[in-house]
Amino acid sequence: MKINRIVLSVSAAVLALTGCGSGSGDSGSGGGERLSVATSFYPLQHAAQQVGGDHVDVTNLTKPGAEPHDLELTPKQTLDATKADALVYLKDFQPSVDDASKEAGDAAFDVSPFARLDLEPAQHEDEGEGEGEGGDHEGHDHGSVDPHFWLDPTRYADVVDAIADRFAEIDPDHAADYRANAKAFTAELDTLDRDLEQGLSTCRSEDLVTGHSAFGYFADRYGFHQESVSGLSPDSEPSPSALADLIKHVKDEKIGTVYAETLVPADVAKTIARDSGAKVAVLDPIEGLTDESAGSDYVEIMRSNLATVRKGQGCS
Repeated sequence: MKINRIVLSVSAAVLALTGCGSGSGDSGSGGGERLSVATSFYPLQHAAQQVGGDHVDVTNLTKPGAEPHDLELTPKQTLDATKADALVYLKDFQPSVDDASKEAGDAAFDVSPFARLDLEPAQHEDEGEGEGEGGDHEGHDHGSVDPHFWLDPTRYADVVDAIADRFAEIDPDHAADYRANAKAFTAELDTLDRDLEQGLSTCRSEDLVTGHSAFGYFADRYGFHQESVSGLSPDSEPSPSALADLIKHVKDEKIGTVYAETLVPADVAKTIARDSGAKVAVLDPIEGLTDESAGSDYVEIMRSNLATVRKGQGCS
């Protein structure tokens, strides 16, 4: 009897160890293990989470509160990015992620072809002749187009659908779930777009004076003209002459509100407001979440932006 009890105990231990070591299935096999997904910054993280649901584990390479333009990957982050089942990123937005994507090979998924990146900075910046162009790319290489597609919900929805197709390709057993999740989220984005269009259809001022040139697609979609304090990179400093020109423009056009941001200092926006008689409000480019974010996710913050712009632009 004692020997039998020992045999049973050993057998149970072997079974327990075997269960622990075997896992619950291979990625994409339908066995229950989640896809590992690395994303380069918050809007892509949120899209991946909405599409993937319970079938994915999503890691954001840009930590909460960090400015994504300034991201430098640690060796561990680089390893995580290159070993993930999918690395979802935006080409030419974060150079260190571009480098990691080359090591990731087929796992790297660049969303830029689906984001309809077709706005050049010159189309929506007014920083004076020859001013600010070099500063836009100091330390950063955004290419020749504005990368901030997610502030137009229709472009964001196209990227969501593309992510769903990619996840379905990697993990065909859950393809129906990915596409259903994407359909539900893009329906929410369609409602958001309609509300933005209706809420911003009649505004006293069409000049949107923002911290950096993140709102080009937003302005293009909803009928505004963006005037930026800095260029595409939020840490670029406007020249004294460009700053003076912008202050004069705010005065001449009787613009009532200058918009600061959540992840960068508001000093320049406050200077423009002080010298022009305008007020300062916070308009979130949703490049990342912080404790100061006016909402817990993309849609909530976009709706907060809607309220802010309606008030700041005198919309009826």
